[in-house]
Amino acid sequence: MRGIEGNRITLLKNGEQYFPALIAVIESAQIDVRLETYIFEDDATGNLIAAALSRAARRGVKVRVLVDGLGSRQTPAAFFDAMRAAGATVLVFRPDHKLFSFKRSRLRRVHRKIALVDNRVGFVGGLNIIDDLNKSLSDFPRYDYAVQVEGPLLALMYPAVHTLWRWVAWQRFRKEDVGPRPPMLVPPPAGPHHAAFVVRDNFRHRRSIERMYLKAIGEARERVLLMNPYFLPGRHLRRALMQARARGVRVTILLQGRADHPVLQMATRALFGQLLGAGIEIFEYEKSMLHGKVATVDDHWATVGSSNLDPFSLFLNREANVVVYDEGFARELRESVEAEIETGAVVCRVEHWKQRPLLQRVQSWMAYGFARWVAGLIGFAKHWE
Repeated sequence: MRGIEGNRITLLKNGEQYFPALIAVIESAQIDVRLETYIFEDDATGNLIAAALSRAARRGVKVRVLVDGLGSRQTPAAFFDAMRAAGATVLVFRPDHKLFSFKRSRLRRVHRKIALVDNRVGFVGGLNIIDDLNKSLSDFPRYDYAVQVEGPLLALMYPAVHTLWRWVAWQRFRKEDVGPRPPMLVPPPAGPHHAAFVVRDNFRHRRSIERMYLKAIGEARERVLLMNPYFLPGRHLRRALMQARARGVRVTILLQGRADHPVLQMATRALFGQLLGAGIEIFEYEKSMLHGKVATVDDHWATVGSSNLDPFSLFLNREANVVVYDEGFARELRESVEAEIETGAVVCRVEHWKQRPLLQRVQSWMAYGFARWVAGLIGFAKHWE
């Protein structure tokens, strides 16, 4: 996978670092702000971001906001109408009004989280626009990462965002919102980082993110560290991880301990016996809700983005990750995750999982069977079993 030299990629941990950085860049915007998010919540954080976007629109900045119709279904229409009244354009990707449906078209969501400002700064990561403190799960903030991007990589990010915006505008019969294509960008070098922008869509890049992981894991020689909240990888990724461990690579996986989707967690745990038996280390994060989707390989490859390692992210959703080929960045990310493992996670041991009560094992395999059934229903069981 080819990357681009000359970028400055800044790691941002949790909403504590991400939201102030995003607001500061929006406040400095003079020309254009583009924001894509799965969830845009009407809460304290959502109102801070919405207010910054509205102020930008009032001073003449072209503000475009795209939210997902399922992820933001609970957000009141009045919340978005207030931004529209300030001059922002807000579109909804596949508005969702059905409570229960497994149609593949309904399950195709915009899950990526991207912000772009004035052709000079971008953000990519796992954080939605929502308070990162979920008191129902923990007294500590949601654990997540994003990156701030400056430099030539922006030339790849803008077309991806604009192409989807145009498609949604035409789908919604909002020709007046399509707008002109962004100019061809040639951002000047901004830093030392060699980086790539990788998307998953339902056209040319159906398996790009999965292949990104497979290539990096396949080339690993010393260590692989994965952090992912919704971890239900298909056979290709499972095989790659076990093959890496068989050739002596240390493989560590950090998963949710406090689950917001318990059925998915139970399905994931059905894989623990196989993975632990292969010598892979698994930790569950108990300090707070884990939501970050990051990985490092051999302290020279790292990725931060929106893609989970489950059938929905890998085969249905629109996702976006940034890959950084840099020793300093990869080490910074690895050490950050390892520090959280040390202070907030519990280790899963193979003997423990073999001795689990029968009811727990049955629940896990029933959940896994349900997940396989859904994968078959949407047409991806052959890739995922």
